[in-house]
Amino acid sequence: MPPRIPLSRKSSKSTLQPSRIPVKVPLERSIDFCKVFVDGKRVPGNYRIPQALQVAREHDNAFVWVSLKGPTDEQMTKISSFFDIDDLIVDDVVDAHQRPKVERYDEQLFMVVRSVYYRDDEEVADAREIISTGEVQIVTGPNFAITIRHGAPLPDLTGKLESEEELAVLGPSAVAWVVSDYIVDNYLKVADNLSRDVDELENEVFTPRRDINIDKIYNYKREILEMRHAIDPLAPALKNGLTNNRDLMRKALRSYFRDVQDNATIVSDHLSGFDERLSSLLDASVAKVSMQQNSDMRTISAVVGMAAAPTMIAGVYGMNFENMPELAWKYSYPVVLGVMILTMALMYWWFRKNRWL
Repeated sequence: MPPRIPLSRKSSKSTLQPSRIPVKVPLERSIDFCKVFVDGKRVPGNYRIPQALQVAREHDNAFVWVSLKGPTDEQMTKISSFFDIDDLIVDDVVDAHQRPKVERYDEQLFMVVRSVYYRDDEEVADAREIISTGEVQIVTGPNFAITIRHGAPLPDLTGKLESEEELAVLGPSAVAWVVSDYIVDNYLKVADNLSRDVDELENEVFTPRRDINIDKIYNYKREILEMRHAIDPLAPALKNGLTNNRDLMRKALRSYFRDVQDNATIVSDHLSGFDERLSSLLDASVAKVSMQQNSDMRTISAVVGMAAAPTMIAGVYGMNFENMPELAWKYSYPVVLGVMILTMALMYWWFRKNRWL
């Protein structure tokens, strides 16, 4: 007989797992736009990055503005090869989740500004979703400006830069100002909306006989705390950036950035005030709820006390003692009922006088 060939054991998995092959996403998918400015004016036309850089190199006062949306590590590495961006900047851009800051790498500036957006109560499920934050990063060099947004809807601000030719002439740093100014202006709008919300919460808390939603106050306080974490470091970062990088920014542009710094400081002060007001509202709400509970307990005690008097009288006459002269009197029943009613009436008058009822 021919030798028996051993059968191979079946794999425990009935099907093989397909190997995961990394998909390369083209660089163009992360580019919002690529535009060229010469002498403060935008050059018409759509450009790819190599073409835009070539046009910028042909003129003395020209730069390229590239806007990116959440680039991957591979895409950002390709961008850095075009603009010779420092590797540390590339790492920060890809990782995101940075604090507001202004850092210098040779002739390049890296700025991080956190964006904050307010959504009305009618658009969200609860107060925990009223404020959303994102991140915008700005890289500027001698002839380029790159804006990178992570979870931050940012409109096309080239029109604003075009409308102010004296600003665009100041170079790529003008792009950093336009973007940061737009974001900080939005801070002021969010602060105005929060001011109205906090005023409404105060009216709810201090309006008599109105239910208090302590959870809503706490949620607003948490949202404002998140906004403070996103905004508070910006003003010191801008101050240090302006002080330490004067050679990379013209004097006129530094004055623009000081205005952004002042607005960021104003919003931080407003948020600090909102936080203190909400803390006071929490304390007042807890005190008001405690007072309401005490008032309810007094009312309950008064009602129980009013019911205790006739119950005691009825208990005495329900003991069935033999020597109770009132039992033989024909008016005992109406008299006892009258005493009960009179006692309850006196107690009710006394409780009302002392505001227990």
